[in-house]
Amino acid sequence: MKRRRVYMSFSDAMQGVAYAVRMERNMRIHLLLALLVVVFAAALGVTRLELVALILAMGLVFTAELFNTAVEEMVDLVTPDFHPLAGVIKNIAAGGVLVSALTAAGVGYLVFIDYILHLDDLLLRRQLPPSYLMVLIAAAVVLVITGWKAGLARSRPSLHTAAAFALAVAIRETGGRFAALAGFVLALLVAQSRTEGKKDNWWDVGAGALVGSCLALLFLRLIA
Repeated sequence: MKRRRVYMSFSDAMQGVAYAVRMERNMRIHLLLALLVVVFAAALGVTRLELVALILAMGLVFTAELFNTAVEEMVDLVTPDFHPLAGVIKNIAAGGVLVSALTAAGVGYLVFIDYILHLDDLLLRRQLPPSYLMVLIAAAVVLVITGWKAGLARSRPSLHTAAAFALAVAIRETGGRFAALAGFVLALLVAQSRTEGKKDNWWDVGAGALVGSCLALLFLRLIA
């Protein structure tokens, strides 16, 4: 038997992940929530151990969702007709996803609760550490690549949304807290108008928000 190259196995695995993201709505929801958690954790400046706990919890949810998708596809392949036992198998697999999601929610609560109680000081007055800026950049790259692989992105990250969030980040870094809050509200309104007008989909808007925020932070760090 001919041995396959490592990059081919990696490509097959990425195609499997992209298939799950493209076909399963819950997988897209989990991915979006995970990216929001990463952004929130970076903005609040959680500790390294807390970030590890969040990453492990998110990985657990993704793994459970991938296995759930694989089980559903296998059951549909073996028993295309209705069978009570097939429903039981799918329910058990879905229960595994539910348990993992509840576990992740518990971890998120324990990590974020103290930060949320001091949200104003942490989010609007604290400078983002350089190490967490790299986390934001990595999240932006993952979002863009996954969107293209899964066929969710139309063409590229929304440039309008990127510009709006870049301006909001610049206001946050150089202005007062109320000006920063107003800037992010306006940026969210720009993103909403792009999706409602069907100029961009939610994936393009999310990628644009991350890309614009990262570019603004990098620029401000370089000139500081």
